[in-house]
Parts: sequence; structure tokens; C-alpha cells
Amino acid sequence: MTLKCRICKPIVRPFMSFGKMPIANGFLNPDDFPMEYFYELKPIFCENCLTFQIAEQPDPEKMFHENYAFFSRTSKHMVNHFRSYANWVKSEYLSSSDPFVVEIGSNDGAMMENFSKNKIRHLGIEPSANVAKEASKYGINTLCSFFNLATAKNIVSKDGQADAIIAANVMCHIPGLHDVAKGIDYLLKPMGVVIFEEPYLGDMIENTAYDQIYDEHVYMFSVRSIHNIFKKYGFELIDVKHQTTHGGSMRYVLARNGKRTVSKNVEKQIAYEDDKKLHLSETYDKFREQCEISRKNLVDTLQQQKRDGKRVVGYAATSKSTTVLNYCGIGPDLIEFISDTTPIKQGKYSPGVHIPVFSYDNLKSNYPDGLLLFAWNHKEEIMAKESSFLENGGEWITYVPHVALIRK
Repeated sequence: MTLKCRICKPIVRPFMSFGKMPIANGFLNPDDFPMEYFYELKPIFCENCLTFQIAEQPDPEKMFHENYAFFSRTSKHMVNHFRSYANWVKSEYLSSSDPFVVEIGSNDGAMMENFSKNKIRHLGIEPSANVAKEASKYGINTLCSFFNLATAKNIVSKDGQADAIIAANVMCHIPGLHDVAKGIDYLLKPMGVVIFEEPYLGDMIENTAYDQIYDEHVYMFSVRSIHNIFKKYGFELIDVKHQTTHGGSMRYVLARNGKRTVSKNVEKQIAYEDDKKLHLSETYDKFREQCEISRKNLVDTLQQQKRDGKRVVGYAATSKSTTVLNYCGIGPDLIEFISDTTPIKQGKYSPGVHIPVFSYDNLKSNYPDGLLLFAWNHKEEIMAKESSFLENGGEWITYVPHVALIRK
């Protein structure tokens, strides 16, 4: 099958395959096993527009639906980050007397709540019905829809144009970015800004964080790729700010060409990307080799734990864990269960390899010998919370940036 770049359409080649992969957030019941959906997870890199993307993405309705299992408020760290993010947007860019802010992919309203509490006109756009309903409980104005040009026209007809359009870990989920860009162009005021944070390609490559690649992350962006995508619609990057969230993210700020001063941060980050050779295909061939080494080391470590008679439990049933478990072929023979605090996942099984997911109480009542940390991007927060685990002789197993055992 001929593969074409979603952004600029030339033919591209996959530089690796993670094999058959299920829906990353598709935690399921045993009755669902025979009907489980799989697709081939193959990343590609376009040498023309410099966009990293996956070759095939499942139908969005398979991923974002009424039983979608991710809620922003479950992480105290992210709630605090969104508060800081929102306050920064307010102080830097909302100078009009009656500003209007729109968030694309607003989830359970953890970000929008910071505008709502300050009586700022706002609207969250969220396609997953159960998550949008949760946001409404907090008094967040929420439209349950995917964002595109038609949605933008609907919003403008009712609420007018926006001073700021924001997002967090959302743009990388949307295959049809051209329609999103058209919607942004229609919805944004002439002096408005577009601000979004996304997992950063540079960090993923640097740390061999291959678990950032899964069905929802159709793209991994760099500064150069964002520039190339949005310049067609008359937007330019005016600032970039590196963030620690999601294992390394970048905050991108765009405005219409010539409307605002461009920060020197943009030029500095492009120079960094050139130094790291993010624009060259050879970088991704090397990344594939590092992924293969990481896979072997993780499987070898878990098999040794089993030979030593040690119990290993997974910590946090994340979307990222689906890539790791299925790419590495790790099942319930090596991991007893996965502990997670999200009620909608508890009592179900992990996608593909079908490891049971139990509540946090199951972990606390009987600590295992080892905990495999899937939510490594919240490592400090989690290890502080679970300090008694190490105190009692347990050991953490991590795999980013490399496989390691952490003991007291």
C-alpha cells in the first residue's frame, strides 16, 4: 500500500513497525476479546514537511467515545499545570474587556475551570460524551463535538470570534489538521493567538520514549513541522516554551503573519532541532535501533524477575502502556496485574495482551516485589506517593530513557 504524508502528500516510507496494535485506551471485558480491533502501528517521517506521523490511525469513533477512559483531573500534577497554563494565557494574551477563550479537546474541564472561575467567557470542545458530561458538572460551557471548520462557524454564529484558542495534548490526536487550521482561521480574531502544548518529538527521540507512539498520537511535532503546517493558513510561530509535562512537551504560540513580535525562542529551538538532526531520516533509523534495544532489555529484566520468583505488577494503566506491552509481547505471565485509580478501567483487561486491571487497594494491601512504572512522566509525583514501597524493599522497574531498577 502506498503511503502519503497527511500534511503535504508526497509518498513516504515507514521506518519501523510496532506490529499489530489494539486501541490504546480500549480496556475491555473478557466477552469483548474475540471482537477486539487491531491495526498495524507504523511510524513514518516526511522529509518534505518534516512531520513525524503514524501511517494508519483507527477511526476516531473507535478511540473517542462515550466510554473514553482518560480524565485530566485524575492527576494532581496536571491540574496544577493547567492552572499555571491558564494563568499565563490570561496574563499574556487576554487584554480585551470581554475576552473569549475556546479550548479544543477540553476533556473534563480541568483547564477551562480556571477561566470559568474568573468569569471569563469560555467554551470547551470535547468529542467524548462521558468526559464532556463530567466537565458540565463543574459548570464548564462544553460543546460535545470534534473541532473543524463547521464547528468554528457554529461557534462564531453564537458567540463571536475568539481572542485565544488553546489546547493541551490534542493537536497530535487530529489526523485532519488542515480542517482544524481552517476552523482556527475562521474562529480567531485578527489579533488573536493560538496556543497549544504537545508531546515534543525532540524529547521522544532523545529518551527513546517510543511509548509516546500510539493510535491517538497520530503526530509527534517539532518546531519546524508546526511552522510548515500552519504557514499555509497565514500563521507564524511567535513563541515556543519547553514543558516537562508528558515526558517533555512544547508550548507553541501562533498568530497571524506580522501581527505580533516573534520571540528569539523560536530561532533558538530550530537551531537545537538542526543540531539533533531531527530533519534527517537517518535519525529515525537510529531511533528504531534504540527501540529494539530497549525492548530486549525490558523483556530480559522481567523474565529474570520471574526466574527469581518475584512478583511484578504494572503501575498505571496508561495508553502508553499499550504500546510497550504489545510491542514487547509482555502479558500476564510476566505482570500479575496493573494497578490503576481510574474506576472505569478497574475490573477490565489491558488492550491486546489482556493483563487484568485492579484497583489501587489491591496494590496497597499486598505490595509486589517489583512495580513496572508505565506513568513514567509522573515519576516524581508517584514515587513520592509510594515512598513506603521502596522502604519495604520493593524496586521500581523503569524503561525511559533506558531500562533500570530503582531500589532504596
